Amino acid sequence: MPSSSTTIISKCTVHPDQKSRIKPLRLSVSDLPMLSCQYIQKGVLLTAPPFSITHFVSLLRQSLSVALSHFPALAGRFSTDSDGHISILCNDTGVDFIHAKATFLSVNSLLSPIDVPDSFKEFFAFDRTISYTGHVRPLAAVQVTELADGVFVGCTVNHAVTDGTSFWHFFNTFAEITKGAKKISKVPDFSRDTVFDSPAVLKFPAGGPAVTFSGAVPLRERIFHFSREAILRMKFRANKGILKSDYYKSVNNEIIGKQSNDSWKTVNGEITSLFETLLKTNTNRTDEISSFQSLCAQLWRSVTRARKLASGKTTTFRMAVNCRHRLEPRLSPYYFGNLIQSIPTVASVGELLSHDLGWGAERLHKNVVAHDNDTVRRGVADWESNPRLFPLGNFDGASITMGSSPRFPMYDNDFGWGRPLAVRSGRANKFDGKISAFPGREGNGSVDLEVVLAPETMAGLENDLEFMEYVS
Repeated sequence: MPSSSTTIISKCTVHPDQKSRIKPLRLSVSDLPMLSCQYIQKGVLLTAPPFSITHFVSLLRQSLSVALSHFPALAGRFSTDSDGHISILCNDTGVDFIHAKATFLSVNSLLSPIDVPDSFKEFFAFDRTISYTGHVRPLAAVQVTELADGVFVGCTVNHAVTDGTSFWHFFNTFAEITKGAKKISKVPDFSRDTVFDSPAVLKFPAGGPAVTFSGAVPLRERIFHFSREAILRMKFRANKGILKSDYYKSVNNEIIGKQSNDSWKTVNGEITSLFETLLKTNTNRTDEISSFQSLCAQLWRSVTRARKLASGKTTTFRMAVNCRHRLEPRLSPYYFGNLIQSIPTVASVGELLSHDLGWGAERLHKNVVAHDNDTVRRGVADWESNPRLFPLGNFDGASITMGSSPRFPMYDNDFGWGRPLAVRSGRANKFDGKISAFPGREGNGSVDLEVVLAPETMAGLENDLEFMEYVS
């Protein structure tokens, strides 16, 4: 498959259709560490529009202008004052809009390979661009790429301006306007009166920061799909230690009997119902390990095993958490900007692999539950005492970083003729051990994991029976 044949047809600057009235937005304690990260690149693959591509490109350009009037921060630029504080000037400078063509590619040619084709990396602007360059570059860009039988709409946004929650808020709104909405359903909140707004100054070397990971090492990238039934099976395994033992045994025996007499395909629905019934018997919901934590624990175990690390080595599973609902009082779910913190969970390789799934899942669960208002505020104070960039990467060869979320409304990006066929990302912020979680297209609790690993580790993961039994 050709990898360098996407042709740029046109490029222009799109400005908000109304003048911004928002004052400069100072970057917060959560925004500033992202200045060494590359721009976020996420997009949606769609069937061909029921009208000409020329009309669609024109419609997108107009809708983007309207969307920017609701999200004026994206049309601005960074500015550093004499004290070293960095702010977004909402000055309507505009964003890049690109029309590209790759009609040698079909939807099937993009979705059928086992590994994610490199062609997707050409469907985004600002490749390998570091967020600090938002001082001189646009803070966002949209590229629409025409395919043989579909289109790809790629959105690129400076990571010091948005986290995943705000990114998808904007992208959903853009699609909503394109579809014909006269009034947007979710209005962004640009208030900055939070604990994350700080006078602390982050110092930079001359010329600005550099990315903290190597972009030159060989990597494989693959999407693993997990059905709702598969994830419930993992959750069942992870939670068995906190369920009522007698009922657990009776239901477990019934499930084992069904598995020995029938195929999963024919009894999945009934077994799923049994899982759900069993999990509902747990009255202590705080102690219950979530579906996503169970999936993360399985991934942690299997990737660690595939890496063939020494039993005494420490392995880390790092995940980002949304702090909007963790603070007291809670912040608006539509707060625009970064409002995330990173939670590392550590274990020795020997401990992680010698125990069952529930052992690692319980450690992930406890760390997430413990990340409350007080923990968030301690994290802010710790950063203020030592301002620093976020160290993105796998520095010891034993780390996993989980990004994105299956809760993000990615498949709500309906531009007028149906939901996306798939969600894919660009090259940005990828290294050995970087995982991104997407909702499965069928919804209902299914999950897609975008897994980026060293080639030999990916091969080991593909041969890990404990992991692959859940993949569909």
